[in-house]
Amino acid sequence: MMNTQTNISMSRLSRVFCALVLGGLLFSCAMMEAGQAKDTEQLLTEAGFKMKLADTPAKMAHLKTLTQHKLVSHQKDGVVYYIYADATTCQCFYWGKNQSYRSFLQLQEQQNIANEDRMTAEMNEQEFIDWNTMGYGMGGDGMGGFEMGFY
Repeated sequence: MMNTQTNISMSRLSRVFCALVLGGLLFSCAMMEAGQAKDTEQLLTEAGFKMKLADTPAKMAHLKTLTQHKLVSHQKDGVVYYIYADATTCQCFYWGKNQSYRSFLQLQEQQNIANEDRMTAEMNEQEFIDWNTMGYGMGGDGMGGFEMGFY
């Protein structure tokens, strides 16, 4: 009888723990997406896109029907417009024409190159560590205390 109650309690505890972990992961993903949206929206503004708030319930309802967090081309009266909808972070959409779109792509490419340069620099920094001076000889037994779990 005691084992059954213990098993039920452990099962409930496991479910609660799993729910908390899953909730944390979902929250983390949402925060990352919000950060990416902010970065994209900053680039859109720099590229000359105009922002329009969904400041009425009807506008918000329509905004939610649009493709979210992606630039999508639309045509109106023979003119191509690029729309970026964000019903979650800014509750707005950005719109621009071809020139703004081309500027956005250039800014995005520059940002990607800068990020790659930063990552390369960080990786190169690691190459300049003098392991012997740091006390981690690279002799035949590897990295000394690291293999044995000593940090």
